[in-house]
Formats: sequence, C-alpha cells, structure tokens
Amino acid sequence: MKHTVPVVGKGILADLVGRELSGSGPFEVIRQTGLSADIPGAAKLAVVVYDGGYADDYEDAEEVLGRTGVPWLRGFAVDDEGFAGPLVRPGTAGCSRCADQRRLLIGRRPERRDYAALIEGAASGGGMLAAGPPPLAGLWQTAHILAGEIRNVLLGKRSRLQEHMAIVNLNTLESSLHRFLPDPLCPACGRLPADSQEAAALVLQPRPKAHADSYRSRRLEDMRDLLLSYVDSRLGLINEKVYDTDSVFASVRMSLPSFALGSEISAGRSHSFASSELTAVLEALERNCGQGPRGKRTVVRDSYNHLADQALNPVRVGLFSAEQYALTDFPFEPYEADAPMDWVWGYSFLLERPILVPESLAYYSLNYGGGFVYEGSNGCAIGGSLEEVILHGVLEVVERDSFLLTWYARLPLPRLDPGSGDAELQLMVARLRAVAGYEVSLYNMTMENGIPAIWAVARTIASGEAKLNLLCAAGAHPDPLRAAKSAVHELAGMLFQLQDVFAEAREEAERMVADPSLVTHMMHHVLLYGLPQAEERLQYLLAPDRPLQTFREQFGDGATASRADLTGDLLDLVRRFRRLGLDVIVIDQTSPETERSGLFCVKVLIPGMLPMTFGYQLSRVAGLERVYQVPVRLGYADRPLTKEQLNPHPHPFI
Repeated sequence: MKHTVPVVGKGILADLVGRELSGSGPFEVIRQTGLSADIPGAAKLAVVVYDGGYADDYEDAEEVLGRTGVPWLRGFAVDDEGFAGPLVRPGTAGCSRCADQRRLLIGRRPERRDYAALIEGAASGGGMLAAGPPPLAGLWQTAHILAGEIRNVLLGKRSRLQEHMAIVNLNTLESSLHRFLPDPLCPACGRLPADSQEAAALVLQPRPKAHADSYRSRRLEDMRDLLLSYVDSRLGLINEKVYDTDSVFASVRMSLPSFALGSEISAGRSHSFASSELTAVLEALERNCGQGPRGKRTVVRDSYNHLADQALNPVRVGLFSAEQYALTDFPFEPYEADAPMDWVWGYSFLLERPILVPESLAYYSLNYGGGFVYEGSNGCAIGGSLEEVILHGVLEVVERDSFLLTWYARLPLPRLDPGSGDAELQLMVARLRAVAGYEVSLYNMTMENGIPAIWAVARTIASGEAKLNLLCAAGAHPDPLRAAKSAVHELAGMLFQLQDVFAEAREEAERMVADPSLVTHMMHHVLLYGLPQAEERLQYLLAPDRPLQTFREQFGDGATASRADLTGDLLDLVRRFRRLGLDVIVIDQTSPETERSGLFCVKVLIPGMLPMTFGYQLSRVAGLERVYQVPVRLGYADRPLTKEQLNPHPHPFI
C-alpha cells in the first residue's frame, strides 16, 4: 500500500525531503510549491518545507490544513540551523505557532541575536531567510530527520516531533530534540474554556502530607524530572538556569522569558542546589500563571454596582488616596463603582460560595493591564494540590501584611535570640556572619491572627560604606522556626547578588534619601536601605538596648500540633480569619502548562490585609483600618493611630 505524501514548499530542503521519501518505503511523493493547490484527498500527512523561517505559506498552513483536518509536519532552515517539527494535528493543542512563539521569544543561546528585529522583519514580509545557501550536509541531516518522522507517523510508530522540534547545526550536524508546551493563548490552537461560577466552587478534599512534618502534599524530589522538563534553552517555558556559587547557601536562578516583560527572574534558595533548582522552577511557573488568565477566558464585564450582590467590593482591598490619583502621570485611574471592568470568578471562604473579583486584582495588574490599583504577586502560590497552594498563599499574604503593618506603625517588635533556635537556624546565622560578613537579627512580627511571622535584618559588620549596610526580609509559617529560616534564606540569597547593583547605583540611592518619589520599583527599596544614612529609619526596631527573648518565650513550644492532613492546617488558618471578620478569597490561576503536571496555582486575597506594593507613590493604605487599629489590639498603642502617625518613608522589603 502506497502512502500519499504531499511535500509543499520550494528550495533545496524541500527537494531533499522528497528524494529521501521517494527512495525508501511505500510512499508516493507529490511535490507542490505552495498551498494554493489542493491537498490530495488520499493524504494522511502533509509536509511543509522551506529554506527560510517565515515564508507566507507558513501562516497559511495552520488555516488551510486545519480546515482539511490533515496532520502536517513542518521543516525549514534559518541561517546556520535546520528545524524539523512540530508535527501538527489539527484540533489538538501544540501547533507551529506555539513552537515559533517559544523559539522566537527565547532566541539563540549562547550567542543571542536581536530577535526583536527578526520578528519585526518577518511581520513586514521580510522573512527570516539565511544570508546565503546553507551547507548541503546539514540540510541532508534535517531532511533525514523529517523523512524519519514521516515514516513513523504513516507506519503507526510513535511520533518524536509532536510538541517537539529537532534542531540541526548545519555546519557541525549536531542535532538536538527540544520540547515546547502548547500556548493556551495561541490564536490557532488555543481552546480556553469560559470562566464560570460553577468552576470556581471549591470542595476541599483530605490531603495527606508528603511526610509527618511537611506542609506540602507532594515531595519535591518526586517531581524532579517533571519540573526540569519545563527548562529548555531553545523552546522551554523556562530558558535559562544559573547556579549561584557565590551565594551563602545553594541558590539557583531561572529565567522566564516574555515578549512583554523581558525575562522574569525566579530563584530557589535552600541548602542544596538540587532542591533550589526545583523551587526556582516552581516560582517561575507561578509567575507565568500570575501574569494573566491562561487557564480560562474572562467573560464577565460590568460595573460593581450592577454586580454588587455577587462581587467583591473593590474598596475593601484598599485603594490609593485622592492625592495619589491626582499625581501627574499616575498610572491608575480612580475607582468608580459605575465603571465597567473585567471580572473573574473566585471562591469566598467567608460566604462559602463563588464570588466575582476584579481581574486586575486576580493577576499582576501593572504587567497585565490597567486598573484602579497596583497588584503584584502577593498571595500567589503553586504546588501539588489545591489545598496546599491555598495554605501557602495565605501565609504569603500574612508575611507581607505583618511586615507592612510593622513598618507603617513603627512597631518595636520583640527581638528574638537566634541562638535559642534549633541547630540548623544557628548554623545558618553563623554562616552568614562568617561567609558574607553580616550579623542577623530576628524579630517577632506576629499579628492578631496569631500566625507566626518573622522580620529578619542582615547588617554588615564591616566598617566603611562599600557594602550594603543592611537588608530586610520576612517569613510566615505555622512553625516560627521555619518562618525564621525562610527569611534568612531570602537574605542570604540576595546579599551577593545585590552588592554589585548597589555599588553601581549608590549615587542614585543617595538621591532617594532626600526624594522618596524617586523610589519607583522593587530594587530601589533595597538600594535605599543599603545606605548607612537610611538606617536611622529603622531605629524603632534596631535599637541595641532591646532585650533578647527566646523562641520558647515568644512562641511557646513552637509549631502548632502536627496533623497528618494538610487540609486541617488550611481550615485552621481560615477559621482564624473568620473570627477576625476577614474573608479568604481564592482565584484559581492554574494554566494548562501546569495542570498537565498535576500542579495547581492560586491567588489568595484577604480583603483588609495590607497589600505589598513597590514604588513609593504606589503604597496602598486608604480604607485599610487595620493599620490604625491592630497596634492597639497588640498593646503597642493605647489608642488608634492617625494617618499622620504612619511611617512616611518607603518600606525596606524586597
């Protein structure tokens, strides 16, 4: 039985593919120079091949062959590389546009070129053709890979190029196989379901812990192969991995490329590079999910006044003041209850039902689009079960709220003795001093919710002004020792990385001391408090005569009673907020990229808690009464604070 194989295209590579097939196997090759001719009805597979990356027919192939339902295989040569794949099956996610999106986004490594210019040239019809004829041997190698895939598909064998591309160095013949993930937003193959109230309903399940003292439902080491499959230098969702061997502990950085945002850098910090690289992958995946809706299509657009009976009142999350909105070139518009906006469905634990949430609060509003407030990654979490990630999202909200409330109210927190912690914490603090030259101070910033939270400060023990003077970080966890270790890991992971940045930007930082409006993004907060002259702003916390207290004195026996089930820990946290009259709202951010690996991602909002923002003029406290009231509840003040009493300086968090 002969298999009809239309080979569509022109140039040397198309000719070589035709010759490879004609000379072996039961194949009848039909050569076509373009898609204007009909695909033979007997064809079970088509091949589209060009000696250039972006010929006009490539754009047509998805549409034309999609209508026929005929699977097709793509091949081309650009500069000194040949590409085979992907195999595209119409109606199935993972097409040529998905592959090109990832390929062009990342560009080439290590000799990165100006791919923005190439994309612009392709869009204007200039194509991406090689400057001269590619080496013939490399084209033969590419043709051989394409022909082999055609044989596999038509003879019923496993495809190697579905959701994969093979890349051939045309000069050396070095070949490699690279996996790409279908883009859920792809205009050709993306099929996002509509967001719905029914899908937002939460029914928590029992979730056994990965091990007795864990707060995760899956062991990190058990997900190793799964997580590292997201990393690929040419087509990966994550394209770059760097082991930071200068860090005090094992730190790994990952790069999440984006056309709109450039490269988002994620980091993993632990006591081993093996664990750190996996946590860095998870953080990158979390950021990918948080940039905008990737798992569902937003369908509700209306005003709050029209949706009030089923929507979160945006005023409850805290707004900017009228003075902030009136600033020249302020990037946000005042909230109007009658103004239409996009809404997504979340779940309210307080109401025990789905609730509509402004889309700009459910995702990164500065990166994703406009809105009435700045919202970052606060409360986002990723992990192996829905119950697990909601718990960790809550803890992140608690950490940021505790830090900001301490800062705004200038609370003289109890100072903790690191030596009263366990051996691991003591060794971590000692290593920061011995290796980095920084003394670590820890403070108990647990708020009225009773969830342990720790403020950590690393302060240089060196004289002179060459080094960052101090750095702040925070952690929150049911186990106060874990909260402290998390904060210390944050300090250690950033110290050396930020040192060079500080040295180069010192003069800029000095201007920020006098003019806080110059603090416009995250890094500025660190640079400002790297200056010795800014330390006085933290004297309410750092005063040397503060007595040391042990972890036992502050937290009793430490962690809450260990449970075998993670859901029990989550419900305990939810009940704490319910008693305080605070809601816990969950928006599912899980995308198809993470769902296929059994990973969940959420955004947790707790209206009334202080949201972390970066940029001095983007601080949000308007309408958030807890900043005035909680100091009284905790015994730090005998009456509610006033707006004039709040700390007027930019915060030192990163």
